[in-house]
Amino acid sequence: MERTVSTVPSGARGCAEHAATAAWARSATHCPHPHTGKNHPLRVGIIGGGPGGLYAAALLKRLDPGREVTVWERNPPDSTFGFGVVLSDETLGGIEHADPQVYEALQRHFTRWDDIDIVHRGERHTSGGHGFAALGRKRLLEILHTRCRELGVDLRFRTEAPEDLPRTHDLVIAADGVHSTTRETYADVFRPRVTTHRCRYIWLAADFPFDSFRFEIAETEHGVMQLHGYPYAPDASTVIVEMREEVWHAAGFDELGEAESIERCAKIFAEALRGRPLQSNNSTWTTFRTVVNDRWSHGNVVLLGDAAHTAHFSIGSGTKLAVEDALALAACLEECDSLPEALAAYEAERRPVVASTQRAARASLEWFENLALYLDQPPRQFAFNLLTRSRRVTHDNLRLRDARFTETVEREFGCPPGTPPMFTPFRLRGLTLRNRVVVSPMDMYSAADGVPGDFHLVHLGARALGGAGLVMTEMVCVSEEGRITPGCAGLYTGRQAEAWKRITNFVHERAPGTAIGVQLGHSGRKGSTKLMWEGMDEPLEEGNWPLVAPSALPYKGFSQTPRELSRAQLTDIREQFAASAVRAGRAGFDLLELHCAHGYLLSGFLSPLTNRRTDAYGGSLEKRLRFPLEVFDAVRNVWPGERPMTVRISATDWAEGGTTAEDAVEIARAFAAHGADAIDVSTGQVVADERPEFGRSYQTPFADRIRHTTGIPVIAVGAISSWDDVNSLILAGRTDLCALARPHLYDPHWTLHAAAEQGYTGPGATWPAPYRAGSRRPQTGRTDAPKPRLSLGSGDARGR
Repeated sequence: MERTVSTVPSGARGCAEHAATAAWARSATHCPHPHTGKNHPLRVGIIGGGPGGLYAAALLKRLDPGREVTVWERNPPDSTFGFGVVLSDETLGGIEHADPQVYEALQRHFTRWDDIDIVHRGERHTSGGHGFAALGRKRLLEILHTRCRELGVDLRFRTEAPEDLPRTHDLVIAADGVHSTTRETYADVFRPRVTTHRCRYIWLAADFPFDSFRFEIAETEHGVMQLHGYPYAPDASTVIVEMREEVWHAAGFDELGEAESIERCAKIFAEALRGRPLQSNNSTWTTFRTVVNDRWSHGNVVLLGDAAHTAHFSIGSGTKLAVEDALALAACLEECDSLPEALAAYEAERRPVVASTQRAARASLEWFENLALYLDQPPRQFAFNLLTRSRRVTHDNLRLRDARFTETVEREFGCPPGTPPMFTPFRLRGLTLRNRVVVSPMDMYSAADGVPGDFHLVHLGARALGGAGLVMTEMVCVSEEGRITPGCAGLYTGRQAEAWKRITNFVHERAPGTAIGVQLGHSGRKGSTKLMWEGMDEPLEEGNWPLVAPSALPYKGFSQTPRELSRAQLTDIREQFAASAVRAGRAGFDLLELHCAHGYLLSGFLSPLTNRRTDAYGGSLEKRLRFPLEVFDAVRNVWPGERPMTVRISATDWAEGGTTAEDAVEIARAFAAHGADAIDVSTGQVVADERPEFGRSYQTPFADRIRHTTGIPVIAVGAISSWDDVNSLILAGRTDLCALARPHLYDPHWTLHAAAEQGYTGPGATWPAPYRAGSRRPQTGRTDAPKPRLSLGSGDARGR
């Protein structure tokens, strides 16, 4: 559970405010009947008497007393699941504007607190300034029951909704929960996707109030377990006990009845519970299910709350989302001229908000699923990691909420006073980077005959002057046939090497303190294509060259089919990599990265989707690793011993049957055993039919997993676009370095500007002498200047 600093989107809150006031200034709203087209008071049937369904009923009736609104609930009025409900200030603001009476009733019963306590290995760490408000779920339902009856809503308990509601009513709101019968009835239209996760949990209660939100970790002989607890009344707290499925089985919970399970949980967390027993409400162990629907409405039937979407309880958004759904649906019905238009507007408004919340919830639940990875972190870093797990609470806003806590974490991490985590140095072999920012490899497609020219000098030189600790070249090809496009740069001739030396000399002379690295690769089956802006991944219309790959599989249906590499060709390509590495060393590069990601040649060997070989280089993961490791060894043998080598991998193919996160750990471990100094963790672009789960910092969990499973330093990439994200990821210990691409295209001086925006002028952010006059952030006359916006997308200019 967490409180975020995000606001309710203007649609949900703004429309609700407008609807709640403007609707009363005009005559009662009427809608065209979906069957007759004639105007008449809307007849609404609501399936499900949870908070979302009840609040929707009250809003719709309040906005138009002429509406006939009926709620069907199969259970008794006092039957509910769980105990306490947490609502954010943003949600309460929407309720206050839409129905002040409900808001006032809620206010009278709220329990409020500010602190979060994290208890791990006998130490308690407290972070303040968060601001929570909770009340009992039964009390919430009583308030909504009372309000519905005052307004004339027909509440029918212990009654199944009639099957013919869509025919007899103008609007049917399906608020019938995560196991929605309505959703399943129209599954072919809504197209639900339900994901079951790895932990078991049980909702319980304690007969006393915690004085904070409490996370407690128990390391038992069976595995790690966690308690989530918070007060919701002067004499009660919600307690959720959670653990991975295998721990649940090992501890024998699968063989215990309800009473025995509850007693066992009370003993495990006796200290947190002050020796008090736990209480049940027909509580059972369950597994969380994430619900996503392709559509939310069908004809005059619309989904609301958990029927449409779920978000893990650890960010406390289930009831919040349902109430905000009700606010948005009511507002859209007021603002739109027809029911189809209103339902379309409701979905268009709510879907992005819900998707964002579900991404945060997914990150949070996966953090708890993988909790065992973080147990050995320094105590306060562990606490910071937990608090920032969803990526919504960040270093910057946590510092605003509780500066003392955040400064303590920074000090234990090794940050000198006043130094943001991103400006601490990091050492790889004989190379010390002055800060944790990397300019990610970005294909520029601007070379002639593989030779980098003035464009590359300006492009890489500008970014080196911009303050990053490490600037990486684009993928530099090891042969003419290994190019992606005719515009790709290479290191297969002496002329190319001399051109690169001109660039490295500039960086070392004019941007002292910035390192420059080269990424070596071979296009494999993704070569012989047009320049990005002429048609990404499209074959050349003329001048094609033959392609080679682990197996004779084209990248796309219209792509050229590559030849399967013979043993002799494998030897030739290995030597091409080694020869290019020699040239890279002589050209003065400080670091070399081997490109084993994104479906290029070496990546093609690693993925079971692209490697169908039956010889010693295909089959098991060990065999698929063989050639990439041979290439790595050949390069490492000729690369100067004091200079580091990294490897970029795709940690998942985002496709069924492809590389998994578990595979990625073993791949990283194998390269590290052969001498890799860090793993650059990207994802995807291996097969054309991938389905990436895009979102803010969406690839960082893969880097995090590799780092904490293997201890290998990692570079995180993928939609990291604010300095706040970089600080958060570094301080939480999820990565060692952050590679950013598009932000550096937008602003070559991104790192130095990040320092200026944070008021930092120390080591790791030294401005070049000619630019020092611009080192202070210009005064705009505003005190509320916006922070850099986040952007989504792949990790570099073309996603290479």
